[in-house]
Amino acid sequence: QLQLMESGGGLVQPGGSLRLSCAASGASLENYAVSWFRQAPGKEREDGVQISCIGVGGGNVIYADSVKGRFTISRDSTKNEVYLQMNNLKPEETGEYFCAAAGPSRFSICFPGLGYYAWDYWGKGTPVSVSS
Repeated sequence: QLQLMESGGGLVQPGGSLRLSCAASGASLENYAVSWFRQAPGKEREDGVQISCIGVGGGNVIYADSVKGRFTISRDSTKNEVYLQMNNLKPEETGEYFCAAAGPSRFSICFPGLGYYAWDYWGKGTPVSVSS
């Protein structure tokens, strides 16, 4: 059974950077599409916004329009982790960040608009606060 755990969140000033990690255990994350979601304060996880996604084996990557050019998703198969490098952060990007994974029986490549119910496995989240 795949298990996910996020880390790397924290408090950062506007314009700052953070690197989030999604560490997997129980299976090779390389065989799963992985997405990062942001749950805004006061919202349910089901209403989270898909920020970025990386396909099985790094087959493709997608980004929400609002983060293109600032965020980068990547994999390290040797560490069984997926990362989200976030640069030039904005206050409206405050929230709880989750990684989610889906096995190849669902899909192998990423598509925009894959919401909460498209994903089989979720971590517990890591908080990000962007404030001066």
